[in-house]
Amino acid sequence: MKKNKRKKISLTAYLMVLPMAVLFFLFHTTPFLQGIFYSFTNWQGFGEWSFVGIRNYAHLFTDPSIIDAYAFTFKFAIAATILVNILSLLLALGLNAKIKFRSFLKATYFLPYMLSTLIIGFIFNFIFSNIIPSIGSHIGIKALSISILGTEHAWIGILIVTVWQSLAFNTLIYLSGLQTIDSGIYEAADIDGASGWMRFWKLTFPLLAPFFTINMVLSVKNFLMVFDQIMAMTGGGPGNATTSISVLIYSKGFNGGQFAIQSANSVLLFVIVVIISLFQLRVLEKRESNL
Repeated sequence: MKKNKRKKISLTAYLMVLPMAVLFFLFHTTPFLQGIFYSFTNWQGFGEWSFVGIRNYAHLFTDPSIIDAYAFTFKFAIAATILVNILSLLLALGLNAKIKFRSFLKATYFLPYMLSTLIIGFIFNFIFSNIIPSIGSHIGIKALSISILGTEHAWIGILIVTVWQSLAFNTLIYLSGLQTIDSGIYEAADIDGASGWMRFWKLTFPLLAPFFTINMVLSVKNFLMVFDQIMAMTGGGPGNATTSISVLIYSKGFNGGQFAIQSANSVLLFVIVVIISLFQLRVLEKRESNL
Protein backbone atom coordinates (compact mmCIF):
# COMPACT_ATOMS: atom_id res chain seq x y z
CA MET A 1 0.00 0.00 0.00
CA LYS A 2 1.21 3.44 -0.80
CA LYS A 3 1.59 5.79 2.08
CA ASN A 4 -0.41 9.01 1.86
CA LYS A 5 1.97 11.85 1.36
CA ARG A 6 1.19 15.12 3.03
CA LYS A 7 0.76 17.88 0.53
CA LYS A 8 3.53 20.40 0.87
CA ILE A 9 2.49 24.00 1.36
CA SER A 10 4.14 26.38 -1.02
CA LEU A 11 6.69 28.81 0.38
CA THR A 12 4.73 31.59 -1.33
CA ALA A 13 1.76 30.94 0.96
CA TYR A 14 3.94 31.40 4.04
CA LEU A 15 5.45 34.58 2.61
CA MET A 16 1.96 36.00 2.02
CA VAL A 17 0.73 35.16 5.53
CA LEU A 18 3.88 36.11 7.44
CA PRO A 19 3.65 39.94 7.09
CA MET A 20 0.05 39.96 8.31
CA ALA A 21 0.91 37.61 11.18
CA VAL A 22 3.79 39.88 12.24
CA LEU A 23 1.58 43.00 12.07
CA PHE A 24 -1.20 41.26 14.03
CA PHE A 25 1.29 40.23 16.72
CA LEU A 26 2.85 43.70 16.94
CA PHE A 27 -0.33 45.79 16.98
CA HIS A 28 -2.80 43.40 18.64
CA THR A 29 -1.20 40.60 20.63
CA THR A 30 1.72 42.62 22.03
CA PRO A 31 -0.45 45.49 23.42
CA PHE A 32 -2.83 42.93 24.88
CA LEU A 33 -0.01 41.11 26.67
CA GLN A 34 1.38 44.46 27.87
CA GLY A 35 -2.05 45.34 29.25
CA ILE A 36 -2.13 42.10 31.23
CA PHE A 37 1.35 42.85 32.57
CA TYR A 38 0.52 46.42 33.61
CA SER A 39 -2.72 45.29 35.26
CA PHE A 40 -0.55 43.89 38.08
CA THR A 41 1.29 47.18 38.59
CA ASN A 42 0.51 50.71 39.79
CA TRP A 43 1.72 52.39 36.59
CA GLN A 44 -0.14 55.61 35.70
CA GLY A 45 0.92 55.58 32.06
CA PHE A 46 4.16 57.41 32.77
CA GLY A 47 6.96 57.44 35.32
CA GLU A 48 7.97 54.62 37.59
CA TRP A 49 5.90 51.64 38.61
CA SER A 50 5.94 48.65 40.93
CA PHE A 51 4.02 45.39 41.24
CA VAL A 52 0.86 45.45 43.36
CA GLY A 53 -0.45 41.93 42.74
CA ILE A 54 -4.22 41.63 42.30
CA ARG A 55 -4.99 44.94 44.04
CA ASN A 56 -6.25 46.50 40.80
CA TYR A 57 -8.63 43.60 40.20
CA ALA A 58 -9.98 43.87 43.75
CA HIS A 59 -10.54 47.60 43.19
CA LEU A 60 -12.80 46.87 40.21
CA PHE A 61 -15.45 45.36 42.49
CA THR A 62 -15.45 48.29 44.92
CA ASP A 63 -15.47 51.28 42.54
CA PRO A 64 -19.09 52.49 42.02
CA SER A 65 -18.28 54.11 38.66
CA ILE A 66 -17.00 50.79 37.29
CA ILE A 67 -20.01 48.88 38.61
CA ASP A 68 -22.37 51.48 37.08
CA ALA A 69 -20.52 51.24 33.74
CA TYR A 70 -20.94 47.45 33.68
CA ALA A 71 -24.64 47.77 34.55
CA PHE A 72 -25.22 50.28 31.74
CA THR A 73 -23.22 48.23 29.23
CA PHE A 74 -25.14 45.03 29.91
CA LYS A 75 -28.47 46.89 29.71
CA PHE A 76 -27.44 48.46 26.42
CA ALA A 77 -26.06 45.21 24.96
CA ILE A 78 -29.21 43.22 25.81
CA ALA A 79 -31.56 45.85 24.36
CA ALA A 80 -29.48 46.34 21.20
CA THR A 81 -29.05 42.60 20.60
CA ILE A 82 -32.78 41.93 20.85
CA LEU A 83 -33.79 44.85 18.62
CA VAL A 84 -31.12 44.27 15.99
CA ASN A 85 -31.89 40.58 15.58
CA ILE A 86 -35.67 41.04 15.44
CA LEU A 87 -35.54 43.93 12.96
CA SER A 88 -32.79 42.44 10.79
CA LEU A 89 -34.66 39.14 10.53
CA LEU A 90 -37.82 40.97 9.45
CA LEU A 91 -35.83 42.97 6.89
CA ALA A 92 -34.18 39.81 5.58
CA LEU A 93 -37.57 38.12 5.16
CA GLY A 94 -38.85 41.14 3.26
CA LEU A 95 -35.79 41.42 1.03
CA ASN A 96 -35.89 37.69 0.30
CA ALA A 97 -39.44 37.97 -1.02
CA LYS A 98 -40.21 38.65 -4.68
CA ILE A 99 -40.53 42.43 -4.52
CA LYS A 100 -39.63 45.23 -6.90
CA PHE A 101 -36.35 47.14 -6.50
CA ARG A 102 -34.98 44.36 -4.28
CA SER A 103 -31.35 44.98 -5.27
CA PHE A 104 -31.70 48.72 -4.70
CA LEU A 105 -33.23 48.17 -1.27
CA LYS A 106 -30.43 45.76 -0.33
CA ALA A 107 -27.83 48.41 -1.19
CA THR A 108 -29.80 51.07 0.70
CA TYR A 109 -30.03 49.01 3.88
CA PHE A 110 -26.36 48.07 3.70
CA LEU A 111 -25.16 51.67 3.25
CA PRO A 112 -25.06 52.57 7.00
CA TYR A 113 -22.60 49.73 7.65
CA MET A 114 -20.18 51.22 5.11
CA LEU A 115 -20.12 54.65 6.77
CA SER A 116 -17.79 55.63 9.60
CA THR A 117 -19.37 55.14 13.01
CA LEU A 118 -17.96 58.45 14.24
CA ILE A 119 -19.38 60.34 11.26
CA ILE A 120 -22.79 58.75 11.80
CA GLY A 121 -22.58 59.66 15.49
CA PHE A 122 -21.78 63.31 14.73
CA ILE A 123 -24.62 63.53 12.19
CA PHE A 124 -27.20 62.09 14.58
CA ASN A 125 -25.83 64.26 17.35
CA PHE A 126 -26.78 67.26 15.20
CA ILE A 127 -30.17 65.72 14.37
CA PHE A 128 -31.04 65.02 18.02
CA SER A 129 -29.69 68.37 19.25
CA ASN A 130 -31.00 70.72 16.54
CA ILE A 131 -33.41 69.32 13.97
CA ILE A 132 -35.73 67.28 16.21
CA PRO A 133 -36.01 70.01 18.92
CA SER A 134 -36.84 72.56 16.20
CA ILE A 135 -39.57 70.33 14.82
CA GLY A 136 -40.85 69.59 18.33
CA SER A 137 -41.06 73.28 19.19
CA HIS A 138 -42.80 74.06 15.90
CA ILE A 139 -45.53 71.44 16.34
CA GLY A 140 -45.85 72.01 20.09
CA ILE A 141 -44.63 68.65 21.42
CA LYS A 142 -42.69 69.39 24.61
CA ALA A 143 -41.00 65.98 24.78
CA LEU A 144 -39.39 66.59 21.37
CA SER A 145 -38.45 70.19 22.07
CA ILE A 146 -35.29 69.26 23.97
CA SER A 147 -32.39 67.05 22.92
CA ILE A 148 -32.76 63.51 24.23
CA LEU A 149 -28.96 63.37 24.47
CA GLY A 150 -29.06 65.85 27.36
CA THR A 151 -31.57 63.89 29.42
CA GLU A 152 -31.57 60.69 31.46
CA HIS A 153 -32.88 58.94 28.35
CA ALA A 154 -29.77 59.74 26.32
CA TRP A 155 -28.96 56.04 26.02
CA ILE A 156 -32.11 55.56 23.93
CA GLY A 157 -30.75 57.97 21.31
CA ILE A 158 -27.48 56.04 21.20
CA LEU A 159 -29.44 52.79 21.01
CA ILE A 160 -31.42 54.03 18.00
CA VAL A 161 -28.27 54.96 16.10
CA THR A 162 -26.47 51.74 17.02
CA VAL A 163 -29.39 49.56 15.97
CA TRP A 164 -29.83 51.48 12.70
CA GLN A 165 -26.20 51.02 11.72
CA SER A 166 -25.94 47.41 12.91
CA LEU A 167 -28.99 46.20 11.01
CA ALA A 168 -27.07 45.95 7.72
CA PHE A 169 -24.58 43.28 8.72
CA ASN A 170 -27.10 41.11 10.58
CA THR A 171 -29.61 41.41 7.74
CA LEU A 172 -26.94 40.27 5.28
CA ILE A 173 -26.23 37.14 7.36
CA TYR A 174 -29.92 36.28 7.71
CA LEU A 175 -30.47 36.93 4.01
CA SER A 176 -27.65 34.59 3.06
CA GLY A 177 -29.22 31.96 5.32
CA LEU A 178 -32.65 32.37 3.73
CA GLN A 179 -31.18 31.89 0.28
CA THR A 180 -29.77 28.49 1.29
CA ILE A 181 -33.25 27.12 2.08
CA ASP A 182 -34.62 24.91 -0.67
CA SER A 183 -37.84 26.33 -2.12
CA GLY A 184 -39.19 22.79 -2.39
CA ILE A 185 -39.61 22.73 1.37
CA TYR A 186 -42.06 25.63 1.19
CA GLU A 187 -43.91 24.02 -1.71
CA ALA A 188 -44.42 20.89 0.36
CA ALA A 189 -45.60 23.04 3.29
CA ASP A 190 -48.13 24.80 1.05
CA ILE A 191 -49.50 21.43 -0.07
CA ASP A 192 -49.92 20.45 3.59
CA GLY A 193 -51.82 23.69 4.19
CA ALA A 194 -49.26 25.37 6.48
CA SER A 195 -49.99 29.03 7.24
CA GLY A 196 -47.43 31.81 6.91
CA TRP A 197 -46.70 31.84 10.65
CA MET A 198 -46.38 28.04 10.81
CA ARG A 199 -44.01 28.07 7.84
CA PHE A 200 -41.81 30.61 9.59
CA TRP A 201 -41.86 29.02 13.06
CA LYS A 202 -41.61 25.37 11.97
CA LEU A 203 -39.44 25.69 8.86
CA THR A 204 -37.71 29.02 8.33
CA PHE A 205 -36.52 29.78 11.84
CA PRO A 206 -35.18 26.27 12.59
CA LEU A 207 -33.30 26.24 9.27
CA LEU A 208 -31.83 29.64 10.12
CA ALA A 209 -30.52 28.36 13.47
CA PRO A 210 -26.78 28.44 12.51
CA PHE A 211 -27.12 32.00 11.20
CA PHE A 212 -29.07 33.03 14.29
CA THR A 213 -26.21 31.70 16.43
CA ILE A 214 -23.64 33.73 14.49
CA ASN A 215 -25.67 36.92 14.77
CA MET A 216 -26.36 36.52 18.47
CA VAL A 217 -22.72 35.88 19.37
CA LEU A 218 -21.40 38.74 17.23
CA SER A 219 -24.10 41.15 18.42
CA VAL A 220 -23.49 40.60 22.12
CA LYS A 221 -19.72 40.79 21.64
CA ASN A 222 -19.88 44.04 19.65
CA PHE A 223 -22.43 45.76 21.89
CA LEU A 224 -20.57 44.89 25.08
CA MET A 225 -17.65 46.84 23.62
CA VAL A 226 -19.70 49.82 22.38
CA PHE A 227 -17.49 52.90 22.16
CA ASP A 228 -17.59 54.99 18.98
CA GLN A 229 -21.28 55.91 19.07
CA ILE A 230 -21.07 57.06 22.69
CA MET A 231 -17.90 59.10 22.17
CA ALA A 232 -19.39 60.83 19.13
CA MET A 233 -22.80 61.56 20.65
CA THR A 234 -22.50 62.06 24.41
CA GLY A 235 -18.93 61.36 25.49
CA GLY A 236 -20.40 59.27 28.29
CA GLY A 237 -22.74 61.96 29.59
CA PRO A 238 -24.82 63.57 30.80
CA GLY A 239 -22.77 62.91 33.90
CA ASN A 240 -21.91 59.23 33.62
CA ALA A 241 -25.34 58.15 32.38
CA THR A 242 -24.03 56.66 29.10
CA THR A 243 -20.55 55.64 30.17
CA SER A 244 -19.91 52.13 28.89
CA ILE A 245 -17.04 49.93 30.02
CA SER A 246 -14.95 50.78 26.95
CA VAL A 247 -15.55 54.52 27.39
CA LEU A 248 -14.63 54.28 31.07
CA ILE A 249 -11.43 52.38 30.27
CA TYR A 250 -10.45 55.04 27.73
CA SER A 251 -11.36 58.12 29.78
CA LYS A 252 -9.94 57.04 33.13
CA GLY A 253 -7.08 55.05 31.69
CA PHE A 254 -5.61 57.76 29.50
CA ASN A 255 -6.97 60.93 31.13
CA GLY A 256 -7.63 59.91 34.73
CA GLY A 257 -4.27 58.47 35.75
CA GLN A 258 -5.72 54.97 36.20
CA PHE A 259 -3.80 53.20 33.47
CA ALA A 260 -3.06 50.09 35.55
CA ILE A 261 -6.56 49.86 37.03
CA GLN A 262 -8.21 50.23 33.64
CA SER A 263 -5.78 47.69 32.19
CA ALA A 264 -7.19 45.27 34.75
CA ASN A 265 -10.67 46.41 33.74
CA SER A 266 -9.94 45.67 30.07
CA VAL A 267 -8.68 42.20 30.97
CA LEU A 268 -11.86 41.59 32.97
CA LEU A 269 -13.97 42.78 30.03
CA PHE A 270 -12.08 40.41 27.72
CA VAL A 271 -12.72 37.48 30.06
CA ILE A 272 -16.42 38.36 30.37
CA VAL A 273 -16.85 38.60 26.58
CA VAL A 274 -15.09 35.25 26.06
CA ILE A 275 -17.18 33.51 28.73
CA ILE A 276 -20.47 34.92 27.40
CA SER A 277 -19.54 34.05 23.79
CA LEU A 278 -18.61 30.47 24.70
CA PHE A 279 -21.79 30.10 26.75
CA GLN A 280 -23.90 31.39 23.86
CA LEU A 281 -22.20 29.02 21.42
CA ARG A 282 -22.77 26.05 23.69
CA VAL A 283 -26.43 26.84 24.35
CA LEU A 284 -27.33 27.84 20.79
CA GLU A 285 -25.45 24.96 19.16
CA LYS A 286 -27.23 22.57 21.52
CA ARG A 287 -30.50 24.16 20.41
CA GLU A 288 -29.48 23.62 16.76
CA SER A 289 -28.89 19.92 17.35
CA ASN A 290 -32.33 19.56 18.97
CA LEU A 291 -34.22 21.16 16.09
